[in-house]
Amino acid sequence: MSTPGTSTDQIRRYWDDFAAEYDSYPDHGLLDSDTRSAWKDLLRTWLPTTPSLVADLACGTGTMSVLMAEMGHQVRCVDLSTEMVRLAQAKAAPFGAAIEVRQGDAGDPPFEPGSFDVVFARHILWTLPDPTEALRHWAALLRPGGRMVLVEGRWGLEAAEGKPELPWRAGVPSDELAAVVGELVGESVVVQLDDTVYWGKEIEHERYLLRADAGRSADDGD
Repeated sequence: MSTPGTSTDQIRRYWDDFAAEYDSYPDHGLLDSDTRSAWKDLLRTWLPTTPSLVADLACGTGTMSVLMAEMGHQVRCVDLSTEMVRLAQAKAAPFGAAIEVRQGDAGDPPFEPGSFDVVFARHILWTLPDPTEALRHWAALLRPGGRMVLVEGRWGLEAAEGKPELPWRAGVPSDELAAVVGELVGESVVVQLDDTVYWGKEIEHERYLLRADAGRSADDGD
């Protein structure tokens, strides 16, 4: 259920204001070579092994999109923030048609249902007024046998101070997210991401990757 008083415009302004410093965070800009390599290896492990069409929802400055394009995937990106989109388009420019970036609401992406092999999102559910409904929209984007890959976490209310008043603004525990995704997509695999190489610092709360394949069990392979 959405939270009264937090509008889409407020959320857009929050990210517009943050865009200039976004890439200075180790896990955002991936400016450290070890951090960048760790994220690329993670994506290589959990994305399909064959070139696929990927929806990168709330792509930010496009760092993850670039990694996926480097791996041979076609990436279609969306972000609510005008400034994030501008920066992502600059990063995407060298990849030509492999990466397309547009402005739009990640909670209700401007893409055709059933058109993607993969739906990918990272640390964005906490920003959405209705995260469960967003997951419903995301599941609808998948082709039969498609894959949802989410990087999420639980960071505690103290870390949410000063952020918009939203249902999952303190993050979402993996078991709670797995239950929702299980109903919408299929059984999930959850991998804890507690290695500091991903974040550039020690973390106090849960960080994880969740993968679910439409119509397949967690024990199925690629």
